[in-house]
Amino acid sequence: MKITSINSFIKHLPLKKPYTISYNTYDTVSIVFTKITLANGIVGIGTASPAEDVVGESPEQTLINLESDTVQSWVGADIRSFLSIITDIRKTFAHLPGTQAALDIALHDAFGKWAGISVARFYGIKRNALPTSVTIGIKSVTDTVAEAVEYYANGFSIFKLKTGLSVEEDIEKIVLLHEKFKENIQLRVDANQGYTLADLIKFMEATRSIPLELIEQPLKVGKEMELVSLSEEQRNKLVADESLHQETDAIRFAQTNRPFGIYNIKLMKCGGITGAREIGQIARAAGINLFWGCNDESIISITAALHTAYSFENTKYLDLDGSFDLAEDLVKGGFEIKNGLLMINEQPGLGYDWI
Repeated sequence: MKITSINSFIKHLPLKKPYTISYNTYDTVSIVFTKITLANGIVGIGTASPAEDVVGESPEQTLINLESDTVQSWVGADIRSFLSIITDIRKTFAHLPGTQAALDIALHDAFGKWAGISVARFYGIKRNALPTSVTIGIKSVTDTVAEAVEYYANGFSIFKLKTGLSVEEDIEKIVLLHEKFKENIQLRVDANQGYTLADLIKFMEATRSIPLELIEQPLKVGKEMELVSLSEEQRNKLVADESLHQETDAIRFAQTNRPFGIYNIKLMKCGGITGAREIGQIARAAGINLFWGCNDESIISITAALHTAYSFENTKYLDLDGSFDLAEDLVKGGFEIKNGLLMINEQPGLGYDWI
């Protein structure tokens, strides 16, 4: 079945409310949408919302790449060779994960629809459904607690706090949330490279009695090996995020004296489903647990991440709440929340449709 057209466009979508991390504040997100149409009318849909400060590629650059003659040269290719096409895409657009992700996801969706099989089923479902955490940006102590109360009332019980501006205030927030909710919630922390090693040690010591699940990317990229001075027990709670883009990073951090015990895989860092599976396979071989994260993203790429996550038995954590933040989206379906768990719908491809 031939590909007859590849079309892309960008949408600037508002967030329901602004949020702050250690180095920026966001109130909108730019998302690139890609449509791959087959000769029988099937349309595969992909998206990209790369974070330029993390991967060096902006959504605007992604759109330029997707509108290039190079991409149009894949019109006429057979969708049955989609994995081969993705290999060519990754070579052509090396180090451009947003461009790779949009095409990778759209090709997976088109192939699955053509073959009549979900992407998760194509790779093999290895994991039961898991709950996702919801993210609370950096804000005052009072506003942090108020947002946690709101999320808890809506059925969420895993909170991920953005931290990294003030270690003392970070400790205060964690202590207050634990005192308020006790064992009814689980707490995660994402420092977004905001700590020094001394800050991290101070934070970990002050919260030792609180059962924190994990701490994401505490130190700046390039400072990872400072973490090996911590105990193995401490490092097993640390998550590689901004430091982990591709399989070479996954291999490097899987060596002896590992700085991280958990890998955060984001499709917008590694170029889509194919890159994510490469990192996941390395982690599986090394006995490293997987944490699946996201940016502010459409249901499209969140669903793609979820299908990929459930194809790995070492998937342990989900932080796939990026589409919850959008005031609007262009598709519906893909996944739903049942009893607090993220469930894929098992329809062919990735199971979403245009609104």
